[in-house]
Amino acid sequence: MACTKIFSGNFPEITNGIIQYFRNDFSTLHSCILVNRLWCRMTIPLLWENPFLLKEPKNHYYIGVYLYNLSDDDIKKKLKEYGINNDDSFPLFNYSSFIQYLDTYEIINSIENWVSDDEKFPLFAVYIKSLGDFIRYIFKLLIKIFNENEANLHTLDITYYKSSYDDTIFSELISNSNFIYNIRNFYFKFYTINIFSVDDTLNNNNLVNRFLKLLSSNCDSISSLYFLSTHNSHLIIEKDLCHLIDSQQDLKKISLSFNNLSIYNSILLSKIPNCTDIIFSMVDFKNLVVSNEIIEQLNVLESIHIIYCRSLNSNFFQQIINLTEPFKLKSLFIDEAPLTKQQLLLLQKSGNYLENFGFELNDVSSLLTQEQELFELLIKNCSNIKFLKFYGFKDQNIYKIFQLVKKIELNLNYLTIDTDSNANISTSIILQNLGQILPPKLEYLNLILTITNTSDFEFFLKNLQTNFIKKLLIKDTKNKEPENQNLNNLPYIKEYIMKKKRSEHLALLECFITPTHHTVVDLYSFKDEVEEFSLYNIMVLDYINLNIEANKFIHDMY
Repeated sequence: MACTKIFSGNFPEITNGIIQYFRNDFSTLHSCILVNRLWCRMTIPLLWENPFLLKEPKNHYYIGVYLYNLSDDDIKKKLKEYGINNDDSFPLFNYSSFIQYLDTYEIINSIENWVSDDEKFPLFAVYIKSLGDFIRYIFKLLIKIFNENEANLHTLDITYYKSSYDDTIFSELISNSNFIYNIRNFYFKFYTINIFSVDDTLNNNNLVNRFLKLLSSNCDSISSLYFLSTHNSHLIIEKDLCHLIDSQQDLKKISLSFNNLSIYNSILLSKIPNCTDIIFSMVDFKNLVVSNEIIEQLNVLESIHIIYCRSLNSNFFQQIINLTEPFKLKSLFIDEAPLTKQQLLLLQKSGNYLENFGFELNDVSSLLTQEQELFELLIKNCSNIKFLKFYGFKDQNIYKIFQLVKKIELNLNYLTIDTDSNANISTSIILQNLGQILPPKLEYLNLILTITNTSDFEFFLKNLQTNFIKKLLIKDTKNKEPENQNLNNLPYIKEYIMKKKRSEHLALLECFITPTHHTVVDLYSFKDEVEEFSLYNIMVLDYINLNIEANKFIHDMY
């Protein structure tokens, strides 16, 4: 009776809660559409919040659906010249009003893929003389549609990589800016050495500066700011960036990834009192000098994250180590060799505050004794780790990793173990021992191994029969030519994972690497196999899409 009332809409709050629970489960959301009209109306906005980042299915037809919202006859006429006829299409919903996440890179990429669809545009070359001009034109239309349909954007993600589309991106956002004034998350990324010419520098009136000034003047709602810059590309906009940061009333999280040390003091000193989280990603702390006041304020934050940074033996970290209180370091990912005393002391200082840890060094880049001391510190002091990643460790320390996994069993939810492609002994030991010590439930397990003995792999899978791993990734790398295009590990995956329903999402990859060839065999490319797994409610995805990078994980979770 209660279920009937929920399905009929008598309890809309409960119904909405159920649908919200499936926010990122697009297959289930599509099923929700078919329940009834109420469920359809509640589900459609979730499916259209962020279609440009949708991994599966990736058909890009949503771009054509957005263009249905156009009412300007002149624009429709111009689209017909490109082979796009929307006269007979009447959308059921105002889909463009639902968008909440706008990623400029993904939009451009989606448009490029959309127009390359031979079925959709069989005579594309006839209609369009300049692909770039057409992509810019569609981008302009989409931004115009979002703005005119009063979309309520909460995340804006801009990537500047010195492409021919950059000027169009900034000019259109400036011209159609109303729908970005309430954003809560702002990602600003520069992948270029020198983004401005000398003339731009002298005039100080380029589009990027204009955009930042516009955002500073009209938007004070940003709670999360992510800024990445390679080389010195940010120097021209440093003043406007600081102004944007200062103008925000509710800024809680700052993520910084650039190496101009002069800007850190001003940002940290002005905004730390109001922030709860700060992320340093790929920052070189060499020669960074900060006051004791800033160090003390850092420790007032709820969480601090250090991801693949350099010079962790600098004075900056010595100041942290000298603090009398524990340091609230939630994430530490190390890929700099050799391990230093300061890194070990930093771990000891953080203790049970640490929730995410990654150790990614080449096998020869650290001393055995240093690694052993690292593992012993983790086992002794860090029992709350949820996300754990290892790459390039020495064979002698494998059992230390097992000890750590066992110690943090109650909290561990994400585990990646990546052995060197020549570490045959490591792989065998891992497969013979890991299955027995894994937690009963894991959100994510990613194993990058060299599987030379399939009986070891079968033994590992047999030991998972009481475990459930929501996202399971297996990557098998071999230094030889493939004997065939078959997946050697697939029969065991079918027997112990598929038939036993031990997972929800699966990626299986076999890589064959020689000095002259690199061959990849991916389960995702076998359509019949993918369909068979779906019958057991297991979604097969390509390895890259299912793989979780530390940077993205930290930004999504904190």
